[in-house]
Amino acid sequence: MNVFSTRLASGILSTVKTKSRESRPAVSPARSAAFDILFRVERDSSYASELLHSRTYDRVAQADHALAMELVLGVLRWRSLLDSDIAHSSAQPLEKLDLEVLTALRLAVYQLRQLSRIPARAAIHESVELVKRARKRSAAPFVNAVLRKVAAGVEPIPRSFESSMDGSSVRTLGASSAHPPWLVERWAEAYGLEVALKICQYNQSIPATAIRLRRLDSEVKLRMEGIELAPGALLSSARLVHLGEIRRTAAFRSGFYAIQDEASQLVAALVGHAAYALDCCAAPGGKTAAIADRNPEANIVAVELHPHRAALLQRLLRPQPSAQGAGTGKIQIVAADARDLPFAAKFDRVLADVPCSGTGTLSRNPEIKWRLAYADLADLQQRQLSILRSAMNQVAAGGRLIYSTCSLEKEENENVIDQALAQDPSFRVVDCRLELRKLQREGELIWPDPSTLTRGCYLRTLPGANACDGFFAAILEKL
Repeated sequence: MNVFSTRLASGILSTVKTKSRESRPAVSPARSAAFDILFRVERDSSYASELLHSRTYDRVAQADHALAMELVLGVLRWRSLLDSDIAHSSAQPLEKLDLEVLTALRLAVYQLRQLSRIPARAAIHESVELVKRARKRSAAPFVNAVLRKVAAGVEPIPRSFESSMDGSSVRTLGASSAHPPWLVERWAEAYGLEVALKICQYNQSIPATAIRLRRLDSEVKLRMEGIELAPGALLSSARLVHLGEIRRTAAFRSGFYAIQDEASQLVAALVGHAAYALDCCAAPGGKTAAIADRNPEANIVAVELHPHRAALLQRLLRPQPSAQGAGTGKIQIVAADARDLPFAAKFDRVLADVPCSGTGTLSRNPEIKWRLAYADLADLQQRQLSILRSAMNQVAAGGRLIYSTCSLEKEENENVIDQALAQDPSFRVVDCRLELRKLQREGELIWPDPSTLTRGCYLRTLPGANACDGFFAAILEKL
């Protein structure tokens, strides 16, 4: 669970005013939406994926939605390179620019550098209009001048960074791939420069949308709605969306499938079979639902800290009468702090998918890399350790606890496990390699070489090296 993705979007996109004689909007709906979302991401520390898929935004036409998503995520992925272009062409330092002005400039420069199908004049004109719409009319000539200067010498952003491997400069890789150098340096030290390169390349690409089928006929229903699917890379129950807007299908509204990265699905599979299970940090509910579908007779308690998110979980995990076989009928939602769980009962399976930095999900949540600081890791570790120790107190003798993050950082993963076991020796580590081989024998895991999904006795998926987000998981068994 990503600590930087804990707020649901609630804003309303700004209304586009019409100005032309033909009553057409001065700014296209896609660019208008992209500007509003990017502005809120920066001003309010909102999250792009939540805003893009908010209820208000669902009303935007599909073609506009697709372009807005490309613009928003493209700007966030390449922000440092865009800012470099702007700084080179601007007489004003970036830190002195109003956020509205800087957002409009980033939006235009991304189009100029990366979207050849969009005429330069359209990108420039509409960003100027966006500044006017944002009540920064006096800055319009400045924006126009900067963008024309950028357009005169623009080159496409390279999608491959092999040239960054020349020499020994990890900082060069960070700069060329639009990543903070301190993060790339850590990944190169932990996993090697070649893997760090793959991680950066994956983060700057558009990741495949993975779904988890909740019943066998789900695939047929999706194909009937024009969705083209391909087999998953890791799991037999997973599919990759090849073509179509998956969120707009009746099958999605009916709960026949769940949108969930395959690494996240794999963590839920490691929970295994249970009669009485606890999910300590349940929101947004994907793993809870996967555990329930795998264990339709189990009683499951799902904990969420914030009452409003607990209420949302209640709606998301409600029984789906049209999705026969879904196991969401025996889930109890509890609003509580996972660091101080209120249960007297013990559970045979406990999942602690703790809030984390989210550095394994930067392809989907690129804004994280511009917000995260090294000091955050220590703060997160203490919170994670508190949750894990609390969760350990809820495990029955012979039961298992699965600790997981979507982080690539050792402080949030192995170090947390080491500290927890040092404080409570009544647990032993179960080798994830054994569990993966079991899932392979049962036909659930289809990845040809399970050893590449582990590091030592832990699950460790890496973006680019594996076809999924970066996840860590440890299995602890109560003695």
